[in-house]
Amino acid sequence: MDTRLIKMLNERYPFITLCVYAGNEYVGIIQNQDTAVTTIYDFGSLGDAGAKKRYLELASIWWWESNRSLPINIFLREEWEPFRSCLKTFSNNDLSIIHGPICSLQEIARKKGKRRSITLVRKVQ
Repeated sequence: MDTRLIKMLNERYPFITLCVYAGNEYVGIIQNQDTAVTTIYDFGSLGDAGAKKRYLELASIWWWESNRSLPINIFLREEWEPFRSCLKTFSNNDLSIIHGPICSLQEIARKKGKRRSITLVRKVQ
């Protein structure tokens, strides 16, 4: 993968992830990654230029207006629904993430479980 391409993608489209599965390169937004599979909205499978433009516009909204831990389909709901057809699921055994962010609902659950509670105890004299 060309480092100039990765640098350009990182500057202009920081929400885009590049990955390789079974020798094929995929570009898109990762919906979710768990221990077994990774699901990605494949930008390359979009047909017309209008859909690609809308994909990038909505992805930019998700990236800059959310905390990025929620998957794009949960954050944007109805607006993101037309891109459900470009959703692809890959086994993690054969997938290599080259560059880009990864969204994982499993990590959110794990982080919430680590929170501690503090109990205030009053001194009795």
